[in-house]
Amino acid sequence: MSILVSRASSVAIQGISGSTGRLFAERMIASGTPLTCGVAPGRGGLEVAGVPVYGSMAEAVAECGVTVSLMIVPPVAALGAFTEAAEAGVRTAVSYTENVPVHDAVRMLAVGRARGTQLLGPNSAGVVSPGKANVSDLLDENVRHGRIGVVSKSGTLTYEVLDLMRIAGLGASTVVCLGGDPVVGMDHVTVLDHFLRDDATEAVLLIGEIGGTAEIAATARWAELGRPKPLTAYVAGQSAPPGRRMGHAGAIVGTPAESGAVKSRVLASLGARVATVVTDVPELLVAAGDAA
Repeated sequence: MSILVSRASSVAIQGISGSTGRLFAERMIASGTPLTCGVAPGRGGLEVAGVPVYGSMAEAVAECGVTVSLMIVPPVAALGAFTEAAEAGVRTAVSYTENVPVHDAVRMLAVGRARGTQLLGPNSAGVVSPGKANVSDLLDENVRHGRIGVVSKSGTLTYEVLDLMRIAGLGASTVVCLGGDPVVGMDHVTVLDHFLRDDATEAVLLIGEIGGTAEIAATARWAELGRPKPLTAYVAGQSAPPGRRMGHAGAIVGTPAESGAVKSRVLASLGARVATVVTDVPELLVAAGDAA
């Protein structure tokens, strides 16, 4: 079992006819991801990387039973692409696009709630269940299969942590990148709930950063539930100055509770094993597994 994507998924790429969409299609096919089609308005009937292209998500769902969509579209088109996917009945949509207008992102969340469609992003690096489906920009060779559920805001930081895990012989059940924009769909709390219900996940790694307090909310929920699986955490930006954006739009300290240092202290007080530097993550994951 895995969360969000699996071998049983039927994946579509919205924006498959662009250069980035084509690159993703080729990589996904090479990795064995169940990419069944693409969508590009006005280009129905074509093929990209050997998969059929439809002119709308309604056609793609009707013909291929699409359950997961990777949306690679310009920022101004993100709301329309997600709305089309949700109205067609897609269960999970990944918005790879960065800098989606905030008001559009808020409307995307509302559409998702109304239609029952899970939204990852905007500005999400995606989701991968190693050996099953890779709907992300994470390279397959960097993601080792294992029993640790990984949830992170930052795609770049996820790359670093996965490489450290791989070197230490540790692997992931599913890796979920939430997205770095100020307003995103799924958060740490939602993904943590998925991992706690997932039989393939024995422990959880929560990767956070400055900005917002979702990491605290997720860890508090985990504690309230009786700490059912080992939880390890790392919060980047321990020395980030208040008010300065670090990397992407959502990474900014607005209040003291949003700083890396405060988050780390709170997470530790709730019972999580917290790494103070990223290179300590593998050691804490091993210790968490030994203590489980």
